[in-house]
Amino acid sequence: MDSQYRSDGQNQPGHSRTSTANTWIQAPGIPQSSIQYSSEPLYFNGRQDENGYPIDMKGKQASYMINEQSIQTTPVDSPRDSLDLEKQNKGMDAIPHDPHMKDPNQPKIPFGQRIKHFTWAWYTLTMSTGGLATLISIQPHAFRGLISIGAFFYVLNLIMFSTLCIMMILRFAKFPGSFKESIKHEREGLFLGPFFLSVATIITSTQKYVVQAYDMNHPTRGWMVTSISIAFWVYTFSTFCLAVFQYSFLFVGHTYLLTKFMPSWLLPIFPIMLSGTIASTIAADQPVESRMPILVAGLGCQGLGFTVAILMYAHYIGRLMQVGLPNREHRPAMFIGVGPPSFTCLALIGMANALPKDFDLQGDGLLDGNLLRTMALVVALFLWVLAMWFFMIALVATLHSRPKYFHLGWWAMVFPNTGFVIATISIGRELKDETILYVGNGLTIAIVVMWCFVLFCNLRAVWVVDIMYPGRDEDVED
Repeated sequence: MDSQYRSDGQNQPGHSRTSTANTWIQAPGIPQSSIQYSSEPLYFNGRQDENGYPIDMKGKQASYMINEQSIQTTPVDSPRDSLDLEKQNKGMDAIPHDPHMKDPNQPKIPFGQRIKHFTWAWYTLTMSTGGLATLISIQPHAFRGLISIGAFFYVLNLIMFSTLCIMMILRFAKFPGSFKESIKHEREGLFLGPFFLSVATIITSTQKYVVQAYDMNHPTRGWMVTSISIAFWVYTFSTFCLAVFQYSFLFVGHTYLLTKFMPSWLLPIFPIMLSGTIASTIAADQPVESRMPILVAGLGCQGLGFTVAILMYAHYIGRLMQVGLPNREHRPAMFIGVGPPSFTCLALIGMANALPKDFDLQGDGLLDGNLLRTMALVVALFLWVLAMWFFMIALVATLHSRPKYFHLGWWAMVFPNTGFVIATISIGRELKDETILYVGNGLTIAIVVMWCFVLFCNLRAVWVVDIMYPGRDEDVED
């Protein structure tokens, strides 16, 4: 009798296809040499028991998983390891090598050559400064002169932003081809987001310190309100294109291992998410006919950014569970995770409050402005606690092993947290709770102190050549 059977019980020599699936099988105990092969290979070629039956190894070995070490990553000048060295070397007597350790004998290079390493990550400075200016403008329990302090940060941010743009232009002009390389680089390219985030903070700060400084009947206010509206739409279109095309390039142009997930992977989606924040800031001063389209677009963009962030959070938590915390030098970047729920929280409250007083979606008195404002507050409370959880996780991780060498990612300790404090103040105002508002005042002071500290470390790092030097910036893999 032939050793091959069909599942319908009919023996047909030379045929081994089942009636239900295109699967080749071998009868147990029959030597393979006695099998009549067709031109097609056997379907199963794995391990078998003593009777010839296939052994189910799914879940018992890692053969069904991708061997990430065999994947050829993008070539770089000086690759580093972003894993948690403490967890990786736990129980080992050898002292782990710190890939971020600075060479005390590194040669000096002229400042003109150091400009080559002036990366897009520098815009984290201006997005943090602009965020601080916006935070100061909405302070409860304001005192006389507070608006002048906020205006100082607003003007300082404009000066910083212009300076950074000039430095970037010098880099691209002095080193031809560096612009294309910077936006295609697997690490530096992610920091295109902070450039647009800086623009977002400039728009919101301009609304607070320029547009609202004019009386309602001032002739200049009309065209400035229109200009802010135009800026919103240009920003929304540009950042949507960034979110689409940059992620499309990253999906096919680079290989990112999930075991090395960092919150900086969220940066390309961050700018479009802040369209909702801009809408919540400028909509109340817009005419009703242009206000509603801004609110609709802002809500949609905020939903896009937050939804993508939630999807990313799943990989982020998985990475933390599997390989531990990031390298000591990159733990401040964990505060980026505070941003999406915080900015969504304040955007929902702000956009709900910007609705017209007589707003009624269907005209039946059911879905009116009061109901939407209540819903916004409930969702905001839900998201605010999530943001606080991410904040505490990042805070504990950073304090557990404080970074030694400055990286521009330290500015993540300022900008996402400004959104968290603004959300806290917004909730306090909605609940009319003075305790929460005073907590917002205290957190604002902490943010100002942190801004001063990171700025000092940033300037010092440039002076002692900890950054803007080959292998020390975001233009290398890390």
